[in-house]
Amino acid sequence: MALAWIVLTAPQPALADIYAFVDKDGVIHISNKPSDKRYRRLMRVESDGRRKGVYSGKYASLIYKEARRNRIDPALVRAVIRVESSFNPDAESHKGAVGLMQLMPRTAAQYGVRNRRDPSANVRAGSKHLRKLMLMYNNDLRLTLAAYNAGEGAVKKYGNRIPPYPETQNYVAKVLRYYRQYQRAM
Repeated sequence: MALAWIVLTAPQPALADIYAFVDKDGVIHISNKPSDKRYRRLMRVESDGRRKGVYSGKYASLIYKEARRNRIDPALVRAVIRVESSFNPDAESHKGAVGLMQLMPRTAAQYGVRNRRDPSANVRAGSKHLRKLMLMYNNDLRLTLAAYNAGEGAVKKYGNRIPPYPETQNYVAKVLRYYRQYQRAM
């Protein structure tokens, strides 16, 4: 929350990139002049004053907490949210998935979620589901993401391979691209 406030309330004339890192205790450090090699650029401010964010900081602490609770990389959860909903808790797909991590009704019920638009409940359940899939696919990130997108049945149907659906193949590639980007940023 503090990160979002700092980034969003920075005066326009101050054209400086914003850097951040999370230390071993989970403390977020932010600076416009990085003094430590762990800092990674979080946001670039263009010369015309436009902000180019690497990710939405609004849910950073929630994402970090739930990812750590489920023993998965926060950068992965962040990447899934970016692709699924662009950090919009009210996002709704044409297939009926809702919220930050685009939970389907059955998945939400499986994890006891009553309000899929509630960011805390949505990220908690989505992170648990990601962890379950990671265990199911022996930490194979590509299969985990394919199952998150197309369902476990689709991955099984195609012999534990990424289904030949263009949507799923593009989804896996996009999440992996953002994942690498977020890993470098933090």
